[in-house]
Amino acid sequence: MAKPKTSFTCSECGAMSSRWMGQCAACHAWNTLVETVQETAGVNRLSQQGPHRSLAQTAPVLSLSDIEAVDVPRFGTGIEEFDRVLGGGLVAGGVVLIGGDPGIGKSTLLLQALANISAHKSTLYVSGEESGAQIALRARRLGVDGRELKLQAEIQLEKILGTLADLKPEVAVIDSIQTVYSDALTSAPGSVAQVRECAAQLTRVAKQTGVTIILVGHVTKEGALAGPRVLEHIVDTVLYFEGDPQSSFRLVRAIKNRFGAVNELGVFAMTEKGLKGVSNPSALFLSQHDTQVPGACVMVTQEGTRPLLVEIQALVDTSHLPNARRLSVGLEQNRLAMLLAVLHRHAGIAAFDQDVFINAVGGVKITEPAADLAVLLAINSSMRNKPLPRGLVVFGEIGLAGEIRPAPRGQERLREAAKLGFSIAMIPKANVPKQKIEGMTIVAVERIDEAFNKLRELD
Repeated sequence: MAKPKTSFTCSECGAMSSRWMGQCAACHAWNTLVETVQETAGVNRLSQQGPHRSLAQTAPVLSLSDIEAVDVPRFGTGIEEFDRVLGGGLVAGGVVLIGGDPGIGKSTLLLQALANISAHKSTLYVSGEESGAQIALRARRLGVDGRELKLQAEIQLEKILGTLADLKPEVAVIDSIQTVYSDALTSAPGSVAQVRECAAQLTRVAKQTGVTIILVGHVTKEGALAGPRVLEHIVDTVLYFEGDPQSSFRLVRAIKNRFGAVNELGVFAMTEKGLKGVSNPSALFLSQHDTQVPGACVMVTQEGTRPLLVEIQALVDTSHLPNARRLSVGLEQNRLAMLLAVLHRHAGIAAFDQDVFINAVGGVKITEPAADLAVLLAINSSMRNKPLPRGLVVFGEIGLAGEIRPAPRGQERLREAAKLGFSIAMIPKANVPKQKIEGMTIVAVERIDEAFNKLRELD
């Protein structure tokens, strides 16, 4: 028997090479070439029309102004937080990819959602990792009604496609795409070629028949979705599960959404009856102090369309090492070093001989620069060992020249803070609302040294 020919495929861009190289010649990514079995040329057994087909019939060339733009109809999953992340609900013919660490709750959330949808739509749950008995036990433990929910334990793509053709479900879950394999390929399940081909075939079926398909994806130890990067390009929506498996709280974040806004955030609590949406997530990210403590500052961050109040904690201590440590959890570490330089240059507060530790309470990750002002106020509070005024909330980006830049959706942030009882807001001058917010005092600042001066006046 002849030895099968192998090639090397880039897991980032899908480019192929006849030999292994440290760097992909197409996308210049390092250590991304994976050895795969080279497929023989010819007609793909999945289709007698060739290995690749268009997702739709060939359309005539039209002017963009002549094409009618219609809103995409949606249907809910029965879980409000999940619908928020999806942009309002699922879309017929849409393909959703959801990834996360093992045991974080992906299958639990989808089983709950599919059980809700099955009350008014035909559904199918395809499991490649668990048996039907295991899923039935989980459904019984969660207390979901699975009488109308169809289940298939299968990993062969051709049989899954046959089931989709026979049952014609309106919503289908594939758990997970890394376990599915096609007989048309000789490589093992989970390989680059298998994941790419199976995802492409399922996406083609979704677009042609209008069935909504939700794919569960494994993640690598770095937290990225396993398999080729083209997997994220094929699908319509990419969701990530975040949170510590040891904690009861979970965050679902939208990274890509062709039918809605990205960076939307859904907050869930893991209970005995499964994942429950949290109606007031700001309470999760605020520490409950009987008295004000030094080094704690509350900020308002914007996650998609939702403003969240998060407590930033700082601990500054004298360093006993030649190089002082800089550690941040939930915020970018390089930005912390930049903010400390701005603090020294434009506010005259030096921290070169101090260890600085920053933490965002609740395990939330803050990526927007509007947290800059809160970080510096928390650091200054810890250095002075003096708490900030009670009821203070802040937000604002700090530039290298010491100026405080405005943050988007300033009025929505202030209304959320006022609703939760905060009475003083230190914000950029450009974010001052035109109409006064009842019960809240606005302190507008333009530079970082001005912010510290007004903070002393509040004391």
